[in-house]
Amino acid sequence: HAQAAAGVGGVIKMVMALRHGVLPKTLHVDAPTSHVDWSAGAVELLTEQRAWPDVDRPRRAAVSAFGVGGTNAHVVIEQPPAVELDDSASADTALGLIPWVVSGRSAEALRAQAGLLRAFVAERDGLDLAAVGSALVSARSVFDHRAVVVAADRAELLDGLEGLASGSVVSGVVAGVGVAGRRAVFVFPGQGSQWLGMAAGLWESSSVFRERMVECERALDPFVEWSLSAVVRREAGAPGFDRVDVVQPVLFAVMVSLAELWRSLGVEPAAVVG
Repeated sequence: HAQAAAGVGGVIKMVMALRHGVLPKTLHVDAPTSHVDWSAGAVELLTEQRAWPDVDRPRRAAVSAFGVGGTNAHVVIEQPPAVELDDSASADTALGLIPWVVSGRSAEALRAQAGLLRAFVAERDGLDLAAVGSALVSARSVFDHRAVVVAADRAELLDGLEGLASGSVVSGVVAGVGVAGRRAVFVFPGQGSQWLGMAAGLWESSSVFRERMVECERALDPFVEWSLSAVVRREAGAPGFDRVDVVQPVLFAVMVSLAELWRSLGVEPAAVVG
């Protein structure tokens, strides 16, 4: 699904806890359950936030996510090794790894495109590598012969593009041919996936998302007495999601607008269902 990812919030929370050395308190626990003998063993609920002590081993955390249908996902997260930062590093490295997606109708066209991109980079010292990488994904057609050049800075990017252009095997370059018949399908969820504040952030930050929502609002206006934008932005007097006649149209509009946003980023679905 292109919308829900319930367990990711817990993973992000524990990654931040590892990073900052903090053990977050357990929320919404007025009294520990009586079905657990809390006096036995070393397990306890954290009723207050506390520092995560430094010991002779990496910090580790476990996160579980349980689906209503019985699915259980469990992940163990470990503190990464300390990295010595180089104060002399260029602005390119501050962005981390930068992927450039390259494609062509044939292997020869792919290599030719890589050569053109290398020349483009070589002629421009102050090029915004991340911006170009984003444009390569969102503003260009994707053909069957594809490659990704992953680099930490301008020099690595030049090396990767040169290797791809010459057909050499180099680090940081992955190439292949798209498999026919495998295309993305977006599945719109039904009622129950809504939440307060849903889509409000995208309404403000994404013009693509907002424009499609406005189109949906115009289409709904003759049939409803409420405003789609007022509901999404939680304006005073707007009805809530407890009304079926509100939540269903709002979910439809949000899903349609999300699909348009994904398309603008280069993810073109073969079908949209739900």
